[in-house]
Amino acid sequence: MAFDPETYVYLDYAATAPLCEEAARAMAPYQEPGRANLAMGANANSLHGPGRAAFSALEDARRSLARDLGARRPDEIVFTSGATEADGAALIGIARAAAQARRLRPGASGAGAPRVVTTAMEHDAVLAPARCLEAQGFSVVRLAPDRQGFIDPDRLAAALDESTVLVSVQAANSEVGSVQPVAELARVAHEAGALFHTDAVQALGKVAVDVGEWDVDAASFSAHKVGGPKGAGALYLRARTPFEPQLLGGGQEGGRRSGTQNVAGAAGFAAAVRAAAQALPAEAARLRELRDGLYAAIAAVDGVTATVEVAPGSEEFLPNVVHMLAEGLESETLILRLDMQGFGVSGGSACSSHSLEPSHVLRSVGLDADRAQGALRVSMGRLTESADIEAFVGALRKSLDWN
Repeated sequence: MAFDPETYVYLDYAATAPLCEEAARAMAPYQEPGRANLAMGANANSLHGPGRAAFSALEDARRSLARDLGARRPDEIVFTSGATEADGAALIGIARAAAQARRLRPGASGAGAPRVVTTAMEHDAVLAPARCLEAQGFSVVRLAPDRQGFIDPDRLAAALDESTVLVSVQAANSEVGSVQPVAELARVAHEAGALFHTDAVQALGKVAVDVGEWDVDAASFSAHKVGGPKGAGALYLRARTPFEPQLLGGGQEGGRRSGTQNVAGAAGFAAAVRAAAQALPAEAARLRELRDGLYAAIAAVDGVTATVEVAPGSEEFLPNVVHMLAEGLESETLILRLDMQGFGVSGGSACSSHSLEPSHVLRSVGLDADRAQGALRVSMGRLTESADIEAFVGALRKSLDWN
């Protein structure tokens, strides 16, 4: 059944946000065909005039992102194809380089093997590279969060030893919405002599992001989560952080990520982040009201419970994510019933939406498999209005009473 984009209520912003006007305008000059495209669409690594114009646009985008992300220097921003690449490059590239610098040998017995510490609730873009490192002989520790989805700094400290080379903890969780104390966790890692990376994909545009204030060594970002284009992302890599490039070739991006840069994507990414940064205080407050209203509404719906306890006005959780559990129904059933009524929601991360297994995030916070199967995530954004939330609650009730 085809959906009508004019009436459909999209509530899956944590999966992807619609392209924003600012990003579309920034990318428009790169979409011109033929000779008109020479002014902006050349290879940014070419020495001729069109190449220099493209390079200038790329560096403008790099400076803009560095400013909005709190980096000290523009060259600390490495453009990637997205956050999955950025996460993988950070985990493997930093861990391997740091182990080599400290003369720790993967596969060594006892305390000689380099250790990586992460969490059991990370996105698969972090968990999969961690498994890769494990297969290469690294020791990998996966910390479980508490029932509300938070990582305790004391538990992190207890997991670190003299062989720990890297800690990776997400800034905010895409499913339950918990926002981690990144600066405190980074301090704990640094006190133990380890480097610190954060997957900041869900945090960007929703909470204040400042890699300098966080004092992290690396951070991953994605354009399409904030209204930028798909296929564009960035890795913040603090100057002098040990790093082994994962994409080899022509040595672009200062030798840290080979491949011809996506100048249009970088321009759209920077524009989207700039717009999100400018709107952040007011937009976060607006979304927080919608979030709190939805949590209050589902409390009165029989058979539905909030997955985590989010106090009204809380800034410890993302302002735009509401996660709930429905008794006796599977996520897929609810999602399809709501979709038939014109509402787009999800059960969790879109990257695992076709899996029949319960969310690893929900299992990590202590939910059993049966309860986790009934998960439903509502994530809001720039186009979401209070009327959309009121209508969703009605559709949810109808979905639960479906005949």
